[in-house]
Amino acid sequence: MSILHENLTTQAEALRAQRTALLKEHGDTVLGSVTIEQVLGGMRGVPALVCDTSSVSADEGLRIRDTPILDLTDITPEETFWLLVTGKRASATELDELRSIFSKYYAIPQYVIDTLKAMPKDSHPMVMLSVGLLAMERESEFRAAYDKGAGKDALWQSMVNDSVRLIGSIPGIAAAIYRIRFHDGNVIAPLTDDNDLSNNFAHMLGVSNDASWKELIRLYLVLHSDHEGGNVSAMTSYVVSSALSDPFYSVSAAMCGLAGPLHGLANQECLRFIIDVKDQFGGVPTDEQLTEYTWNRLRNGQVIPGYGHAVLRVTDPRFTAFYQFAEKHNLQDENVQIVQKIYNIVPGVLREHGKAKNPWPNVDAASGSLLYAYGMKEFDFYTVMFGVSRAIGLCSQMVVNRMMASPIVRPKSLTLAELSK
Repeated sequence: MSILHENLTTQAEALRAQRTALLKEHGDTVLGSVTIEQVLGGMRGVPALVCDTSSVSADEGLRIRDTPILDLTDITPEETFWLLVTGKRASATELDELRSIFSKYYAIPQYVIDTLKAMPKDSHPMVMLSVGLLAMERESEFRAAYDKGAGKDALWQSMVNDSVRLIGSIPGIAAAIYRIRFHDGNVIAPLTDDNDLSNNFAHMLGVSNDASWKELIRLYLVLHSDHEGGNVSAMTSYVVSSALSDPFYSVSAAMCGLAGPLHGLANQECLRFIIDVKDQFGGVPTDEQLTEYTWNRLRNGQVIPGYGHAVLRVTDPRFTAFYQFAEKHNLQDENVQIVQKIYNIVPGVLREHGKAKNPWPNVDAASGSLLYAYGMKEFDFYTVMFGVSRAIGLCSQMVVNRMMASPIVRPKSLTLAELSK
């Protein structure tokens, strides 16, 4: 049994006991009412899920296990996973063991590479990511344990093992997709002398050897890892895994949701907007030019990509972390300069315009421009980067939900006629 399993064994018993007590003592407690507007509006704001790993508030943003994300910008993806699943910061010994276990899976099976290479050359990278994960489903210890008759209370242990394998493998799958889809198809092997997950991912992508590129990948994987339980990718994995599907099925399904333009594709749409601004003015516009450009878009009924958020009513702290990264490394790329200039001008214009509920930037307003600045200019791959990070949170949520023996998800649906009546 690994140190991670030892840490979680007591927690699993406590979580199940807490869930049972809540059901017994407060099962009839009403959390809120549901309106027809919410039913027809995609269940926006309906309290219906448990997510212990992270929370998002309108006036603060993301917290990982009740720690503000801006207090975690110096940690690694491995530390992030440990914090998400245990609720505690990892010790040096715990982190060393976890990193060692992850490193066993950095080199992905050859059959996965062969599967990716066999796909049509114009396959979308997110399709390839979903297929690559499904190809690895044969490795699932969770499915094997269930097939052998393991009790539901014990399945969380194999869920942990699958999650560690998936998180350790997905950077290699993503890097292979990048090399096959956009380059010569030669897959770069992981480092033999470095167990660090983000360092290996940065290396296998083959984009840059700059130390700050590795730092950006580390930061990117931490910032995008988890974002509550109700977003499309998290909720998809929650529903699929509630049927006792293993993490490979569940994360693959979640990636299909992440691929949607209203979810994971937002970062590349924001970068397209920034490049359009650059093309419009032949470089970085003046303050006056950008102000007029923003007003013209608003008067034409267009939005400013990257500004506004379904939940937040403040600057997304993840945007702040990326903004500070650009300042720290003095990035002079014109796209990054435009991001900085937009941040200084657009919120004021949106406040004066008056229609935006939130005039502040979200994480997508900056993330794509930083990847582009280091040489990753293939827009269609950006959501894959998002997916590699989000897999950390998805797997963490699945582990915790299995630890507390969460049931299958089965909400009640209504017909329009029933709503009208």
